[in-house]
Amino acid sequence: MNAGDRVRVDRADQRYEGVLLPSSTDEHLVVKLDGGYNVGIDRDEASVDVLESDVYDVESAQDEEGTSEIEFDDDLPTVSLISTGGTIASTVDYRTGAVTAQFDAEDVLRAVPDLAGMANYRGRVVANILSENMTPAVWQDLARAVYDEIEAGADGVVVMHGTDTMQFTASALSFMLETPVPIVFTGSQRSADRPSSDNVMNAVSAVEAATSDCAEVLVCMHAGESDDRCALHRGTRVRKNHTSRRDAFETVGAEPLGTVDYDTDGDNAVSFRRDYQSRGEQDLALHDELATDVELVKFTPGMDTAVLEAAADGSDGLVIEGTGLGHVNTDWISVVEDLDIPVVMTSQCLEGRVCDRVYDTGRDLLDAGVIEGEDMLPGTAKVKLMWALENSDDVAKAMGTPLSGEIQQRSTPWL
Repeated sequence: MNAGDRVRVDRADQRYEGVLLPSSTDEHLVVKLDGGYNVGIDRDEASVDVLESDVYDVESAQDEEGTSEIEFDDDLPTVSLISTGGTIASTVDYRTGAVTAQFDAEDVLRAVPDLAGMANYRGRVVANILSENMTPAVWQDLARAVYDEIEAGADGVVVMHGTDTMQFTASALSFMLETPVPIVFTGSQRSADRPSSDNVMNAVSAVEAATSDCAEVLVCMHAGESDDRCALHRGTRVRKNHTSRRDAFETVGAEPLGTVDYDTDGDNAVSFRRDYQSRGEQDLALHDELATDVELVKFTPGMDTAVLEAAADGSDGLVIEGTGLGHVNTDWISVVEDLDIPVVMTSQCLEGRVCDRVYDTGRDLLDAGVIEGEDMLPGTAKVKLMWALENSDDVAKAMGTPLSGEIQQRSTPWL
């Protein structure tokens, strides 16, 4: 049997039929099933029958996919593709069946031929990690890399990032960089080997956004279940609200800033529904210092004050995700008052604004020195506090001042 043959594989009480693909190890068979999924099978435990030979020309397909001829065109903008890893730049490890980050930026260009002709590209790898392994140190490396790419003349930047912590990294770059061009984060909820993968549409839409007029840090992901539109979210207002849906990302407290209408013929349209910072409106600047010892604590009923004390011990600052308008158990208030670090209050509610002037608990927290986090998302508040501690002489004022769209206009009653 050879790669490209149609085979039937029996293993234990399971039967698989599909096209045999090349394998990265001699110990495993890789079969593409009729539904589009790939499966890895231990060769020693399998019985294989060849149903039809050479039904698929694997060798020619590999040659086509292994080349990426993207020529420089003076009439096209230049987009820098920066890879940090994640599912959009991943493949399946058939030893374990798990998805692992392996591709660099050039591999993404080969995997998404639709990108050809949209822009001139420069590729750069900052990290090759799954996003649960992201750290503030990598945020800093990424911010510096983006700065260098823009300074070198990039008309836009696309950052490929794992979706699980993308909102934190997008927030970090929103504060660390003043940018004259778009910086667009994108990722994939489903890897390229799956028939429902969102990697192509997200990547193409992200490049469209990176060549648009909106010079902000954006997150570009599916806007719905269909393959027709991507949403453009501000990096400081976005949250991943579903573990696996392709439209997992939402702007909290508002509609997305914009959309990209996706057309398989390449006629993609970018539009925005609210004001934004325009291309070239501000000069490029980097403020990449961060206080990394900042903790985020979610209060729940009955939580011991020892949790708060442990989180604050050795920390430069603390963000509390309180209930409702920004409350915690009254036993916490005296502990907060004794802390010699900035404490920012946010809400675990998905929408709305912290207001500690309504109830006694809130007033007592303000007297104890708590800084109201307005309507910032808790994760964004943590990142902003890390940044403010190193870049502002008045942390409390900085936390209450909208810097990168993280604080929206004050909530008003429904009319």
